Amino acid sequence: MSKVIRIGTRDSELALWQAKIVQSQLENLGHKTTLVPVKSTGDLVLEKPLYELGITGIFTRTLDIAMLNNDIDIAVHSLKDVPTVLPKGIVQAAVLKRGNVNDTLVFKNNEEFLSSKNATIATGSLRRRAQWLNRFPTHTIVDLRGNVNSRLQKLEDNENWNGAILAAAGIGRIGIRPEEAVNLDWMIPAPAQGAIMITALEEDNFVRTACAELNHEETEICTTIEREFLNKLEGGCTAPIGALAYIKNEEINFKGVLLSTDGSKRIDVTRVKKLGEHHDMAQFCADFIIERGGKRLMDAIKHSYRKTNVFSTKSFTEDQRLLFNEKVAPESSDFIKISLNRIHPRFLKNEIQNVVITSKNAVESLITNYSAIELQFKNIYCVGRRTKRLVEDRIGKVKHFEKNAEALAKYLVEYLEGTEVTYFCSDIRLDALPTILSENNIKVNEVEAYQTKFDGFKIDESVEVVMFYSPSTVESFVEKNKGEIIAFCIGETTANEARKHFNDVRIAKVPTVESVIELVNEYYV
Repeated sequence: MSKVIRIGTRDSELALWQAKIVQSQLENLGHKTTLVPVKSTGDLVLEKPLYELGITGIFTRTLDIAMLNNDIDIAVHSLKDVPTVLPKGIVQAAVLKRGNVNDTLVFKNNEEFLSSKNATIATGSLRRRAQWLNRFPTHTIVDLRGNVNSRLQKLEDNENWNGAILAAAGIGRIGIRPEEAVNLDWMIPAPAQGAIMITALEEDNFVRTACAELNHEETEICTTIEREFLNKLEGGCTAPIGALAYIKNEEINFKGVLLSTDGSKRIDVTRVKKLGEHHDMAQFCADFIIERGGKRLMDAIKHSYRKTNVFSTKSFTEDQRLLFNEKVAPESSDFIKISLNRIHPRFLKNEIQNVVITSKNAVESLITNYSAIELQFKNIYCVGRRTKRLVEDRIGKVKHFEKNAEALAKYLVEYLEGTEVTYFCSDIRLDALPTILSENNIKVNEVEAYQTKFDGFKIDESVEVVMFYSPSTVESFVEKNKGEIIAFCIGETTANEARKHFNDVRIAKVPTVESVIELVNEYYV
């Protein structure tokens, strides 16, 4: 038991409370532990894109990345916030005994508004919103976000709000539940609400064995059914879904619900099975919902009336689209089209001593034209971690890489072997690298490996945020669109181009699409 188990947690009061509970239970079993609060993905390095690893959860991905980078050994989560499919290499190590599963109504004065035609209730949950409107269709729902402390403060500060809905477990665990708060027994909770989950690396047998001693089997059985129901039903569509399973008299009782976002449509399912005969329960209940109009309902939610407020100049994968929070209505399209050129054999006639590659498109062009054996490069220099990885997978070892072309040029001025480089580039490229090299008496042989074509169009007036991934995407965008937007950029080079056209330019902490998405989510909190 000499290993110190590093417990990763978000740094909110509730998250720290949950992590300390896990810490206490592990230490009671004789294990050494330390808490590691993790703030942001911005300070973390990841060799693979988030979507390749299956990292999708808004509230959990920071800890997922920290674990995959071996900065922490376990992560503690509210299980209801954890995506139903975990990232590759990460497994559920334990579920603690469940707390209060209910949603709770907190109000300021009295409950008389419940019988009133007009009332204003605050919640950031689609599920709570839909169930409240199903019961009180004339009431107004307003958005409420932030940690539990800030939510209660917002309720106190807003004179027009009658009440707010929060998870009973959250406000109870940190001791801030108001005396007059009321559990909403009629509201079906989120799948796995009230449960605390521990995740670990699949390969870490020591940690998994230690955490297994904390597992509460009854809670694990019930939350697994609820999360399977969510997984089978949701199908990538964010929808108001509730689910609750509990064990009584050796039987599992289950109830689930799917609603329209305005609460006007509702499909319920209930099921009771003997413990041990429950393994098809989630599938049966999901099929029951789908067959009674659930698929049409989810399709309507997916293509809802919300106007696009965020536009990406690069097409999203479905996994990337799922990363956005509920306030974002994103659309995407490739504003740049790439055409690979034929690279003449004369450029590869002899072994090239120094090669510069600044994009994955140049790599694609090279490996499309020639085999790895034909690409005899002594020293390869490139820009970007992903480009480096592709070069080493398909061509050969990279001698050095930098995060942008200017930084690479400055490195080459200092350390280049020889006085000449071959630069595989686009017909549209930034001047920084060849200019810096030429000014320092380094000859640059430019080979046009691919062509970059603008393919932009005019976007909807409702868009207030645009995501950019290269200077060319900015140029393509402004060719068809005028007016002020907020520009969210993947890196400094892209941001420099955006500043020529827009006043508000923001830069992602790490140069990935997922990091730009995280920055957008922070803006809409």
